[in-house]
Amino acid sequence: MGERGKSSNNHGERKKGMQRKDHKGSRGFDGDSSKKNQSGGAPNVKPASKKQSEFEHQNQFVRKEIDPETSKYFSEIANLFDSNEVELEERSVICGNALEETRGREYEIATDYIISHVLQTLLEGCELDQLCSFIRNSATVFPAIAMDRSGSHVAESALKSLATHLENPDAYSVIEEALNSICKVILDNPLDMMCNCYGSHVLRRLLCLCKGVSLDSPELYGAKSSKALAKRLNLKMSQLDDNTLEIPHQGFPDMLKYLLSGLLNCSREDRKYLQVDQYSSLVLQTALRLMLKQDEELLEIIPLILRCNSTNKKLEGFHIETNVAKEILESMKDNSFSHLVEVILEVAPESLYNEMFNKVFKNSLFELSVDRCANFVIQALISHARDQEQMGMMWEELAPRFKDLLEQGKSGVVASLIAVSQRLESHEHKCCEALVGAVCSTNESRISIVPRLLFLDYYFGCRDKSTWEWAPGAKMHVMGCLILQGIFKFSSDHIQPYITSLTSMKAEYITETAKDSSGARVIEAFLASNAATKQKRRLIIKLRGHFGELSLHTSGSFTVEKCFDACNLTLREAIATELLDVKVDLSKTKQGPYLLRKLDIDGYASRPDQWKSRQEAKQSTYDDFCSTFGSNKSNFPKNTFVSDTSEDAYQEIEVKNTRKEIDHHPTSGFKRHREEHAKDKDEPFAGEKRTKQKKNKTSEATDKPKLAGSKRPFLSGEMTGKNRHSNKLRI
Repeated sequence: MGERGKSSNNHGERKKGMQRKDHKGSRGFDGDSSKKNQSGGAPNVKPASKKQSEFEHQNQFVRKEIDPETSKYFSEIANLFDSNEVELEERSVICGNALEETRGREYEIATDYIISHVLQTLLEGCELDQLCSFIRNSATVFPAIAMDRSGSHVAESALKSLATHLENPDAYSVIEEALNSICKVILDNPLDMMCNCYGSHVLRRLLCLCKGVSLDSPELYGAKSSKALAKRLNLKMSQLDDNTLEIPHQGFPDMLKYLLSGLLNCSREDRKYLQVDQYSSLVLQTALRLMLKQDEELLEIIPLILRCNSTNKKLEGFHIETNVAKEILESMKDNSFSHLVEVILEVAPESLYNEMFNKVFKNSLFELSVDRCANFVIQALISHARDQEQMGMMWEELAPRFKDLLEQGKSGVVASLIAVSQRLESHEHKCCEALVGAVCSTNESRISIVPRLLFLDYYFGCRDKSTWEWAPGAKMHVMGCLILQGIFKFSSDHIQPYITSLTSMKAEYITETAKDSSGARVIEAFLASNAATKQKRRLIIKLRGHFGELSLHTSGSFTVEKCFDACNLTLREAIATELLDVKVDLSKTKQGPYLLRKLDIDGYASRPDQWKSRQEAKQSTYDDFCSTFGSNKSNFPKNTFVSDTSEDAYQEIEVKNTRKEIDHHPTSGFKRHREEHAKDKDEPFAGEKRTKQKKNKTSEATDKPKLAGSKRPFLSGEMTGKNRHSNKLRI
């Protein structure tokens, strides 16, 4: 299926060792003092290579110890905030005064494991001018703070706090000045932050802030959601939600261009390293996604990333030299670089995509398709094919090797080719026939094509395929089921072997398929196809006696609904009867009330004759519509019962109530077996890995603790007019 091995290229962000967690007997994060470097604050991470070690060596700071008086001062502030005895207006003054105490010691305080937690709270609760003042004062050491385990959280909190003020247009000039101060320092040695596991994450947040997008957008952090997979396989219901970044604020476009040009302003040798380093690759991926649909900028950035010697700003002038194409091809099997090329293919302007296809990929598709990492690049390449000519060239290279691809577990490549065939309306029949030939030998009956695709891994894992039989109780293959969903989107003229195979399956096999979360989607795709009504009813009849059981499962309820829409009045009544028997249990499930209401089970129970009349009226209305406008323009054959609304409206309802099987099945050829995607939904971003936020409560401050030494009083200064936006505390 094209699985990748476990990768250290973690899109889910902070891996083991990146969470700030105390070790037994240790005050700070590093725990064992024998493993902690002498500075106490520089990143203690095993370098990825000699080159990265050189970058990190240039950034060693000598961290001075925090004196006990300062530690006590910030500890008292933390205790005061924990007590919830500080009024909202007082909190802002306290935050400002405490931030003043960090002046000249920003690095030491921000990288202290204990005090950095307090500093985060202060940055989240202070006024904009106080926040920007801290950033400007710490600008010279900002990269060092960002590359520290504890300091990176502080840097992220500062950026997130800045983002909350973007709603105020008057704040832009102040924020831009603060950002400019840290960008200048970062660009003095950009490779340091880009190749650091903590610094790269902060840098990506900085890029998002300059663009004006959400700092926590999953699309920008490489999330492979079910929505993205559905788009790649041409399964999404609407083309209206194409890859467009939601930009709530205008951002700082000039600052973004300045930052990107500075990050790529390095030697060709260094850019080669940036391609394959796991952390810098993530920075470049984020930058490319932020420049989506900005063709002029992309035609400048992408050639630099790919190390092309010359670039041309004109769309027709892009050129990849032969030696560069060879280098790209050789690097494609690297895990980090393959991720980067995927994003390049997703955002590339048409001229650049065409040049890459012709100069880099042509005549190498199969070789790359069977590679552990490069096969995902080929999936992206196929999914973004521009025209039928490109589809034809892909077909010539890959179609004769369908069987080899399926045997080697690269079914995602096959699924992508089928999807683009349907999208471009090219080679549809040939794709269907090639898949049949890959799964069934010439002298075999085609009747087994669907069962073998349902259990794709079991079938191709069987030594003697001629003796393979249905695997009862086994989990159905996610990608095999997705391939079948794509097949049933073709015209029925092209897919008769698949229709015959599915409808000829034994009743118990059909029932087992409907109970499987992936298999159920295959049945739904068949019922939504333009196959003959008689063939659909033939399958539905085999499910009689199991509709009640299926409706109790989230996935099965969708199948029941599709069956109800596709069958005649007699079968509809049978479905309603079975659901009425399990009405009590069904109403307790999440999907039950909707299904009972949609099928009007209460109406059937109280007045069955009127219920039948309503169903007949719906059929009559639909028949009149078909006779007037013609059913050949619809994907739904005549004489098929339909729901109260049009099928498009029904699909919108289904999307809103959609299941998440794709996200729960990492075995998909697209859902990678990599740590970053496995943890993508469960693991929060680095700035969120602190202790849980506490709700602010305003109350009378009573019995407040005394200050440590002669530090600045918490509430010194004028509080008149201090009314900031409330922020949750994280201490």
